Amino acid sequence: MSSEEKPVPSLRPRPVVDRLPRYAAGKPASAVDGLDAFKLASNENPLPPLPEVLAAIAEQAAINRYPDSLATPLREKLGEYLGVPADDVVTGAGSLGALVQILSAFAGQNDDGRPDEVIYAWRSFEAYPICVQTTGAAPVPVPVLGDGRHDLDAMIAAITDQTKVIILCTPNNPTGPALTRAEVEGFLARVPSHILLVLDEAYTEFVRDPETVNGIDLYRNYPNVVVLRTLSKAHGLANLRVGYSVSQPHITESLRLVATPFAVSTLAQDAAVVSLENIDKVLARVEELVQERNRVVAALKEQGWDFPETQGNFVWLPLGERSPEFAAAADSQALSVRAFGTEGVRVSIGEVEANTRFLEIAKEFAG
Repeated sequence: MSSEEKPVPSLRPRPVVDRLPRYAAGKPASAVDGLDAFKLASNENPLPPLPEVLAAIAEQAAINRYPDSLATPLREKLGEYLGVPADDVVTGAGSLGALVQILSAFAGQNDDGRPDEVIYAWRSFEAYPICVQTTGAAPVPVPVLGDGRHDLDAMIAAITDQTKVIILCTPNNPTGPALTRAEVEGFLARVPSHILLVLDEAYTEFVRDPETVNGIDLYRNYPNVVVLRTLSKAHGLANLRVGYSVSQPHITESLRLVATPFAVSTLAQDAAVVSLENIDKVLARVEELVQERNRVVAALKEQGWDFPETQGNFVWLPLGERSPEFAAAADSQALSVRAFGTEGVRVSIGEVEANTRFLEIAKEFAG
């Protein structure tokens, strides 16, 4: 029997798999003669890791050995940097891996067959509905406000007896606004204490609004708060997948039970430790990107754009039906941006030349 004649296997995945939305990773820009191509579609740091970090990576030779499954040196360094006990830190393969651990431990399908519910803003990080449904829980997306901010009142109204986890993304990806401490504390005052509140702060190093919430300050006083962070963005370690959560011991003990063993390689752990040892240099680079973000924001406003305030390393253009057209125009100029259907376009802050070219395209669509 030829390969063309083989019967189709009757094996089928769980029904939820067919219903999952597809994660659409940012794509590289098309090659255009005479133009350098730039990728502004994935919120990546356009700068490589620090030279000290690259040296640490090059020196790593024990690839034949499993890593420390608890990432002890990294957790100790993070504890020192954040001013928290190392035992309150649980590492994961990026902040997404850390989120999967949280959902696996606290949200899914119960013994009676009823699914737990997970509330999150929408549009927000597109992996949320995928992760939630994969665990067997039910997603409860709550539309963001017109200015791209979380509708906290509507999220409170969405709470039911089945709600187990609420995710707040601050700054919100892809729209950009960050939540203030007053907003989150007021929100927590209305959330039942048995519901886990996850603060996803993947872009915290780029925040410059002093009123923005800092999850590390909150978790000490709120036993139902978990903070998600990553070294993918500010530290430029996206390819090494180093993320972590911070929470109190009654939560971390459950997270470690469901964590994928050896999820963060020794190479990644060593790179992260060295990057944290040189945090001043990392933050100086972040400041350069923030200043470039400020230049882009100012230019867009001068062009007449009305868009949400951003505290991340990206801007959101609410282009609606013109979103695919804008993405195509950018691609024709060797720029890749991230269009979200017919809702809008997210553009990462990248190299100066790339940002300037983006602004030239935006000017054609302004008004």
